[in-house]
Amino acid sequence: MIKAVIFDLDGTLLNTLNALSFCISKTMKHFGLKEIDIEHTRYFVGEGAKKFVDRALIYNGDTDLKLANEAYKVYDEIFAVDCLKDVKPYEGITKLLDSLKAMGIKSVVLSNKSQLGVEKNINEIFGAGVFDLIYGERAGIPKKPDPTSLNMIIEELGLSKPEILYVGDTATDMQTALRAGVTSIGVLWGFRDEEELRENKADYIINNPSEILEIIKER
Repeated sequence: MIKAVIFDLDGTLLNTLNALSFCISKTMKHFGLKEIDIEHTRYFVGEGAKKFVDRALIYNGDTDLKLANEAYKVYDEIFAVDCLKDVKPYEGITKLLDSLKAMGIKSVVLSNKSQLGVEKNINEIFGAGVFDLIYGERAGIPKKPDPTSLNMIIEELGLSKPEILYVGDTATDMQTALRAGVTSIGVLWGFRDEEELRENKADYIINNPSEILEIIKER
């Protein structure tokens, strides 16, 4: 029986592409570099803010990342102000969360975004108390696809791995679930495509949030 669903944030719960593209583009413009469009943003994100900035700088020709340390600071300042620009839940997500709560199933967020960034996104868009746990990037804990944070969540919930579903939209998410030994659900409304999810051994691939409820009933 499933007792908790753990969600990735960007591309799974929230459509944050416009905000991410805006923030990284504004950062690049600060250094006189070209903006990062939506399609490049889609593939540059997923492994934390520093990796996102690094990829944008390399795309702009700074292959030695000479601007990296300053760019991290600039991005953090911009993101703190503009991280919610045009951000909204994907269609069906709010209804899904309501259904999970009514069923007594815990909802958790696990993201490579900073802890403060995750909390700001979640609390501003969904409100406080909707999720049982919120895990963002934390000092001393490796980021996904390392399974450490996912295993920490499972331990904190006091559940076993067969009682968990992990939901995400990227290879990073599928690898995280695989390494932790939990069932993975890849979503097609997010940042990446079906091929990437299949190549990274998603247990389920879905088109609509309501399909998660069907999977729960099956198990």
